[in-house]
Amino acid sequence: MLHLGHTLVIANPASQSGAGAEGAEFVRRTLAAYGSATDGFDVRLTTGPGVATQMARAATGFDTVLALGGDGVIHEVVNGLMKIGEARRPRLGIIPLGSGNDFARTLGMAANSPERSLGQLLQGVAHRLDLGIVNGTYFDQTLSFGVDAAIALDTMERRQRTGAHGTRLFMASGVDVVRHQLRSWSHRVRFDGGAEQDGDSLIFAVQVGPTYGGGFRICPEADPEDGLLDVCFSHGSPSAAAALAILARARVGRHTGSRYLGFRQASSIVIDFAGEPPCQADGERVRGSHFEIGVAHRALEVIRPTWQF
Repeated sequence: MLHLGHTLVIANPASQSGAGAEGAEFVRRTLAAYGSATDGFDVRLTTGPGVATQMARAATGFDTVLALGGDGVIHEVVNGLMKIGEARRPRLGIIPLGSGNDFARTLGMAANSPERSLGQLLQGVAHRLDLGIVNGTYFDQTLSFGVDAAIALDTMERRQRTGAHGTRLFMASGVDVVRHQLRSWSHRVRFDGGAEQDGDSLIFAVQVGPTYGGGFRICPEADPEDGLLDVCFSHGSPSAAAALAILARARVGRHTGSRYLGFRQASSIVIDFAGEPPCQADGERVRGSHFEIGVAHRALEVIRPTWQF
């Protein structure tokens, strides 16, 4: 059994339509029952946006921080932990309880089952993983601009409005955005300090891990331990039908041969857009038109499972 040491649980009670509160109570009972798993623990519930970041930032003195909730809470906790100096920074474990769960998918964690994911954590192994960083904000999984970002943001709004979740939700948003908001975004980009390149893209995705949107394998070869960001970008002028076909194939990573897509890796990217594009990092909206993007190699110690369901 992995010893978690002094442990802080940061839980979003509202995740999964209130299932987060029940999940937090399950974790509390389980850690209390298995006293040898920790050197004491504290469970704290978030009350709104940004609170998880504040809690994680103040987590000096803890050995492990467990984030319970969806991708948004995990994103907040990651950014809070990265405010702590490396020597004092707790390691991260996640108990994924959300609709996207893309970081959990990269790690191999069981989603929407606190019993299973906590079991994986207690028998897991800590690895140092890469993070992306954009204009000073860290992202653990995905950063995207353009149509795919518009879909991700629309998905989040639909989820809050309807309670729907999963792949069907992402596809419903995708169809609506492609039909009514299909446009490309002019940009000038520099990879790894090289020559500036002008482009015009519907899609520009920067990945630490392979998936976004609840399992769409946009960059199938992305590896969170290789020190590189994987980039998928579109070129040319695909029709709405072609864009929808690309989206559908991306669900299983079969879009990579499309003549409308390019792929590359980089450790630093500077991109300027002619206007402000839709932009999201781990599902959270990012504003601006100038973006400086990098990778923080092996920046955060994260518990990964040794077995999967």
